[in-house]
Amino acid sequence: MEISAKGRLEVRITAADVGKRVSIRCLTESSIPEEKFTDTVGVLTSWDDGVLLITRKDGESVRIAESALVAGKTVPPAPARRRGPAAPYEELARVLARAWRPVESERLGEWELRAASGFTRRANSVLPLGDPGLPLDAALSAVRRWYGERGLPAYVQTATGAEGTQEPLCAELERRGWVREVSAEVWTGALAPVADRAEGADVTLSRDADEGWLARYGRKGVSEVALRVLAGGSPGPGGAGSGGGPSVWFASVPGDGAPAAIGRCVVDGRWASFAAVEVDPAVRRRGLATTVMAALAGRALAEGASAACLQVERDNAGARALYAGTGFAAHHAYHHYREPAAPGGEQYRSP
Repeated sequence: MEISAKGRLEVRITAADVGKRVSIRCLTESSIPEEKFTDTVGVLTSWDDGVLLITRKDGESVRIAESALVAGKTVPPAPARRRGPAAPYEELARVLARAWRPVESERLGEWELRAASGFTRRANSVLPLGDPGLPLDAALSAVRRWYGERGLPAYVQTATGAEGTQEPLCAELERRGWVREVSAEVWTGALAPVADRAEGADVTLSRDADEGWLARYGRKGVSEVALRVLAGGSPGPGGAGSGGGPSVWFASVPGDGAPAAIGRCVVDGRWASFAAVEVDPAVRRRGLATTVMAALAGRALAEGASAACLQVERDNAGARALYAGTGFAAHHAYHHYREPAAPGGEQYRSP
């Protein structure tokens, strides 16, 4: 905290610092001496009517009364990760967007509106990188109208916790009643150590998600649209760099009936993004998830990739332990905000 030359704590932030990363200390109402103060670090996303709104790196917003402030200062952006590949947020956001391509998209300024009949939020949400070319309220109205015309709820995908992420947009969405439904994290790591963990199980790699792979996939009743999203961007024979965009690979380990384990990887330049790593509950904790990822990583290395990324839910302890064990670490959090319900409880729909 900011301490003056005379040893006093001082508040050295003002409303002019909105949008900057700050560290503050404030008084609590606790009667326990050691809990008299609480510290908060995050982006100062508003300072109105005597209340500060701080958005932390996990996306949670904290409201603090100005009268409770004891000390405060601006601080540098979150430090860069010290292991794994360096990557700005926007680069990762675009790579992961290409890994889950929608069947329909449209530009709103620099924002991208994406739709795929509701299959995956990533392919059915706005990617708000840059300026929408309209004031925010007008942009959000256009977003709701576009999704309403397609019979879909409007979602905006945001991120927090890294340099260049969207804490102010999160705060503005919440101010307007948009509801944060889903939060998860993007993790990154070096690709070679993943490939080095290959074990003895046979792994089949394919350009297509066959019936066996789909039978093990966690989503039931996969539609034609879903198949297009899963296979989107695959250039066919020749792989990445053949001029057709990212290269999609599906992996499976034979099992009784459906595969014992599956996975999906999209190779896009230096990046290999992993997803859909599923293991038959009857054969878990035998290293099959690691084996699937190693086979996919080997293929990605052969196509010129060197870095890896994936998405993981915060409450998935098993997956987090697996990925941490192969050198991955959290890069940033991401969130999907759903449009507020219209009067009467219904989402906006085009007439």
